[in-house]
Amino acid sequence: MNPQAWWFVARGTGLVAYGLLACTVVGGLLLSTHLLGRRPAPDWVLDWHRFVGGLALVFTTVHLLALLADDYITFSVLDLLIPGVAPWRPGALAWGVVALYLLVSVQVTSLVRDRLPRTVWRRIHYLSVPVLLLAGIHTFTAGTDARNPIVAMLLGGATAATVLLLAFRIPVRSRPPGASAGRR
Repeated sequence: MNPQAWWFVARGTGLVAYGLLACTVVGGLLLSTHLLGRRPAPDWVLDWHRFVGGLALVFTTVHLLALLADDYITFSVLDLLIPGVAPWRPGALAWGVVALYLLVSVQVTSLVRDRLPRTVWRRIHYLSVPVLLLAGIHTFTAGTDARNPIVAMLLGGATAATVLLLAFRIPVRSRPPGASAGRR
C-alpha cells in the first residue's frame, strides 16, 4: 500500500466534506430566501438537504479517522478534538475543530428538531453559516491544496454564494428603528 494513502484519503475526504457542507448551506439558504418561489418545497428537497448535511458529517468523520491513521504527521485523538493542542499548525487545526463541534450541534439538533422549540432549533441551525466559514478558513490555512485553483474556486464560490444569499435573507431596514413613518 502506498505510504501516503491515508494522507490522500484525509485530503480528499476533507475537500468532499467541505463541498457537501457548502451544498447544504447554500441549498438551505435557497430554501429559506424563497428565491425559488414561495410555495413549500417538495418533501424530497428537505430530505436532500438533511441527507447532504449528514454526509458532510460522515465525510468529516472519515477525514479525522484518516488523519489518525496517517503516520507522516502523528495526531492523537486529543489533537483532533481540542482546539489549539495539535503539534502541526495548531491554529489552523483549531478552526476545523470548532467547525466540527458546530456541525455536530447543527446535525444533532436537526435530528431532534420536533422535540425542540422552533426558535431554539432555528438559532442553532443559523450556526451552519459560521461552520462553513470556519471550515473554509481551516481548509485554506491547514489544507495542503489551498493553492490549487480548483480548491480556491470551491472556497471562493461557496463564500460568494453564501454571502449573496445572506444578503437576500437578512432584512434591510429602510428607516432607523423607532422612527415614525409620518415624520420628516
